Amino acid sequence: MNGQYVGYVAGEDPLHGFLSTIMRDRLKVRAPQLAYRVFRLAGSNEVYRYEEKFSGTKIICKFYGTRFATDLDKAAWMARQEYEGLETLRRYNLVGSPHHVIRPLGLSRDINGVLAVEHYSGEEFSHAIARATQHGDDSHLYWRLKALAYFLATQHNRTANGATVDFEPECRYFDTILASLRKARRIGPRDIDELSALRDRWREQPRMWQDRQVWLHGDATPANFLFGHDLDVAAIDLERMKRGDRVFDVGRVAGELQHAFMRDSGDRHQAEAFIGHFLWEYSSHFPDHEQTFESITARAPYYMALNLLRIARNGYISQDYGRRLVRHAKRMLHAA
Repeated sequence: MNGQYVGYVAGEDPLHGFLSTIMRDRLKVRAPQLAYRVFRLAGSNEVYRYEEKFSGTKIICKFYGTRFATDLDKAAWMARQEYEGLETLRRYNLVGSPHHVIRPLGLSRDINGVLAVEHYSGEEFSHAIARATQHGDDSHLYWRLKALAYFLATQHNRTANGATVDFEPECRYFDTILASLRKARRIGPRDIDELSALRDRWREQPRMWQDRQVWLHGDATPANFLFGHDLDVAAIDLERMKRGDRVFDVGRVAGELQHAFMRDSGDRHQAEAFIGHFLWEYSSHFPDHEQTFESITARAPYYMALNLLRIARNGYISQDYGRRLVRHAKRMLHAA
C-alpha cells in the first residue's frame, strides 16, 4: 500500500480541515502545525493515503463521490453504510491482535462523499498469492491462508444468528453476472441456458439453505485483507458487507486462488492444495472438523464458480482467458 506520491493538501482545501479534526480529536496528534502528503493507492476506487508530515500519522480516505458523479447523497449513503459496517464488526471484538477490522474515523458528504479510516500497515493478500504463483514461495502462502481462515472463521462464528440462509439472493446475483457476461459478449444464449439450469440444480439442494446466517465481508478478494505479525489479519473495504452463507466469503477466497494460479501458471490444478489447506484450516475452528469440512466443500463449488464468472466479465480479461474461466465455472457447477 505504498501508493504514488501526488503532492500536498492545500491549507485552504476543506479536506485539510476534515483531516485535521480527525488527527486532533480521534488520533490525538498534538503537532502545532499539520501538513499532509498525499499518496494515491491502486484499486478500483478513488482511495488515497494522507501522511501528516511532522508526526508521520497516516489516514486512508475513500471517495465515493467520484463513483456516483454528482449524486452526493448516494455517495454519502454508501460511505455511511461502510462506516456502520466497520463499527458493527468491531463490536464483535474484532479489534487488535490477531483479528482486526479497521477503525472508521469520519465521513463527509460535501467533500466528495469521503470516508476516512485508520491506516493499517501490513502485507496485502494479493502479494502473498503472487509470492507463490510467480516466485514459488508456497510456505508463505500456506501460512497466510492459515491466518485468513482463522480470521474468517472467528468473524463468522461470532456473528452467526438463528436465521437460516436465504439462498435466493445468491441466485439473483448469479443472474446479474450472467447478464453482465452476455453484455460483454463473453457468453451466448446456449451458455446462459446451461448456466441457468446449473444454477437451478444448486437452488434445489437443501444444503444451500440450511446453515445459519453470519455477517459476511461481502468482497473477500486479495486486495481487502492485510497481514501483520504472526497470525494477525486486518479486514478493509466493507462496503458490500451483508448477512448470508459463510461459504460466500470462503468460496470467494478459494475462487480467487483458483483464478490466480490459472492466470499466472496456466495450470488450475496447482491451486488445489492451497484451496484444500484453506478450507481445512477454516473447518478446524469448529467442534467437528471433518463434518464442517464436508459441509463447506459441498457448497464451495457454487461460490467459487460465481467468483470466476464475476472475474470473467471484466474488460481487462482477454476473451480467451474469459472463456477458460467460464468453462471451469461450468465444471464446478456440475458438482451439484
